[in-house]
Amino acid sequence: MLQAYKYRIYPTKEQTEKINQHIGGCRFVYNWALENKIRYYETSKEKLSAYDLNYMLKGLKVENPWLKEVNSQSLQQTNKNMESAFTRFFREKKGFPKFKSKKNPVQSFQIPQHYTVDLEKQLIKLPKIGNAKIVISRTFEGTPKTATISRTPTGKYFISILVEDGKEIPAKLPFDENTTIGVDLGIKDSAILSNGEKFENPKFLKTSLKKLKALSRRLSKKVKGSNNCKKAKLKLSRLHEKITNQRNDFHQKLSKKLVCENQAIALVSRQRFNVVRVIFNDPHKYHS
Repeated sequence: MLQAYKYRIYPTKEQTEKINQHIGGCRFVYNWALENKIRYYETSKEKLSAYDLNYMLKGLKVENPWLKEVNSQSLQQTNKNMESAFTRFFREKKGFPKFKSKKNPVQSFQIPQHYTVDLEKQLIKLPKIGNAKIVISRTFEGTPKTATISRTPTGKYFISILVEDGKEIPAKLPFDENTTIGVDLGIKDSAILSNGEKFENPKFLKTSLKKLKALSRRLSKKVKGSNNCKKAKLKLSRLHEKITNQRNDFHQKLSKKLVCENQAIALVSRQRFNVVRVIFNDPHKYHS
């Protein structure tokens, strides 16, 4: 069974530059691959595979020597992701792949293999980046698969590790009316349960709206591209991040409470007036 574990990493200044270089290189290759796939399909009505793109990648590195400083497997994984995006598009007939921009809020790249995690020393060794400090909030057992390094708008770095723990998916547990709870989502109250229990909406955005407006006005008055503009943008991003973290923390605690206390959850849909049942096999394996 595959499980994802997300940790925060604290790279040095030199490592930060290398990570940013990897992010830029993978974004560059992704846009290059998308452009080539579009052109090739328009001319020949055939698709370029990830193998073809990886072969063409050699010539791209000759034209752009700086790509040689980026982990080659990360670039190849980018081509694989491009092929997966096109496969999804042709299968589902929606969601055509888009070009990536450096202005996107979250930037990331993947490392498919050849990285090691030292849980005791809380270090992770990344190819062409070196040993970076990592905060291990929870340990894992199994074989690490693909790792994804991401950068938030506030300049924080995280790594998400996909682990194959070798365990089988738990069998479905029986449930009845006594172990089933109904949930009705609302506005005034965040959730109302079928047993009468209510959870008030904390309204984190409304609480920070005054400060949010003030920071937005300050940012609008700054000269674009200036240092003051970057500082104002960073302050605004930090406040948005704080609101997001508050919401996620509330939702995680509420969902954990519901999962751990019940075998099944019924969600009421007001638009279609029906009930959707979601069965949780083993509530004790829930991770917040």
